Amino acid sequence: MKNIPIRTLAAAAALAACGLAQAGEVEVLHWWTSGGEAKAAAALKATMQAKGHTWKDFAVAGGGGDSAMTVLKSRVVSGNAPAAAQIKGPALQEWAAEGVLANIDDVAKAENWDAVLPKAVADVMKYKGNYIAAPVNVHRVNWLWANPAAFKKAGAKVPTTWDEFFVAAEALKKAGIIPVAHGGQNWQDFTTFESVALGVGGTEFYRKALVQLDPATLNSPTMEKVLTTFKRVKGYTDKNAPGRDWNLATAMVIKGEAGMQLMGDWAKGEFVAAGKVPGKDFVCAPAPGTAQAFTFNIDSFAMFKLKNAENTKAQKALAAAIMSPDFQEVFNLNKGSIPVRLGMNMDKFDDCAKQSAKDFVATSKNGGLVPSIAHGMAVAPAIEGAIKDVVSQYWNSDKMSAKDAMTRIAAAAKAQ
Repeated sequence: MKNIPIRTLAAAAALAACGLAQAGEVEVLHWWTSGGEAKAAAALKATMQAKGHTWKDFAVAGGGGDSAMTVLKSRVVSGNAPAAAQIKGPALQEWAAEGVLANIDDVAKAENWDAVLPKAVADVMKYKGNYIAAPVNVHRVNWLWANPAAFKKAGAKVPTTWDEFFVAAEALKKAGIIPVAHGGQNWQDFTTFESVALGVGGTEFYRKALVQLDPATLNSPTMEKVLTTFKRVKGYTDKNAPGRDWNLATAMVIKGEAGMQLMGDWAKGEFVAAGKVPGKDFVCAPAPGTAQAFTFNIDSFAMFKLKNAENTKAQKALAAAIMSPDFQEVFNLNKGSIPVRLGMNMDKFDDCAKQSAKDFVATSKNGGLVPSIAHGMAVAPAIEGAIKDVVSQYWNSDKMSAKDAMTRIAAAAKAQ
């Protein structure tokens, strides 16, 4: 795919040749097709149309973006890339290395992105020091969701450490409540695993093991403790967990059938949609032992090289619009995430979002802001997939020891 010439859509090119194109067209590939997400995408479309540009929606539903990436690859290979595409984490670097992404430093400088983005986030959006993507939002992954009525019935308190977690789980079990709502899918297993790794090992351990893939840390006694703790969580899930979707697990907590769930802040949307109020009907708390840390999952739009000058102008306007305070507010109120810009007014956001924003700012200063490995932010996709498979095999096996899992994870970390 290296240095593939990009040609714009024939229709737009024809208009430009005739001198009729007063403004550009932005074709945007994304997979925001569910209710809140679709509203958020519509807000961006309206912003672009207000600037006089034409928005061409290129929505590909399903597979958490897997289907969209397949379509995108074929478009880029044929020299017909969209203006922007929803790509995130290390995958941005992989696309940039192919020479197909545009440098948008001029927009970033004009809009002062280096000052309004935490360095840990800005670094993900750059390739060789140049911005090639615009971040849209921040999801916090290391959340624990709890049903206070279930906890009251069990005489338990919402845990802040892993020791407290197992005490609470035992009390919920005795009260006839499923302690932990879980969906046995590999990404859900991995989401739980990274929260355990962060809570048991701490930020420095997490960074060395799951971001830098340091062999000594992956084979350390701390990693063995992480794996043992992780497997212990499984004993408090129910027998129907395998294959369950995450939102159905959240519904168990909403109904009080289960006491708690370890899941990112997209779970909040399910509680709110069910008419539940944060702090009253449900509790959002950092996963045990992770109050001083924040695992981030950031959606972003990569900007592709275009030949048509008007379309390039429209593309730059899109990048600026994505990072504007107005759009950051509207989009994130709809999506359940928080703005990626620092210093935003959070008055319209709920208590969980306010807590998330406060912790986002604090961890961006104290070094506790780390990328989520489970959600494509920390390592190359091939390595992420290999480690994820080992973690699920260990979760589902009665025969694999923590030491065996550790050896396999260290081997998977070398996968290319």
